[in-house]
Amino acid sequence: MTHRTDQAWANLWFDSALLMTDAAAVIGLRTLKVMQGGPRAAHEAERMVAEKMAAGAELAQALVSGKVSTPLGAARAAVRIAGKRVRANRKRLG
Repeated sequence: MTHRTDQAWANLWFDSALLMTDAAAVIGLRTLKVMQGGPRAAHEAERMVAEKMAAGAELAQALVSGKVSTPLGAARAAVRIAGKRVRANRKRLG
């Protein structure tokens, strides 16, 4: 591997670690919201499923469209796609 490739994988690892930290916060915040029950909890649960489906569809589209052609590119796309949703949820719920 070249230095550039090594750096790209290191950047991906760092971005993934940040995503995991944000995701843990969102899981905690969503858990509290769902535990409260009621219509807001039901809406949050539905939103979680819808967001996962949308993210999966977006990633699948990136993969089949040819925009992503390497394992590194696929991993970066997954982190980018999940990351934008996780950051938005953390901001909204926090």
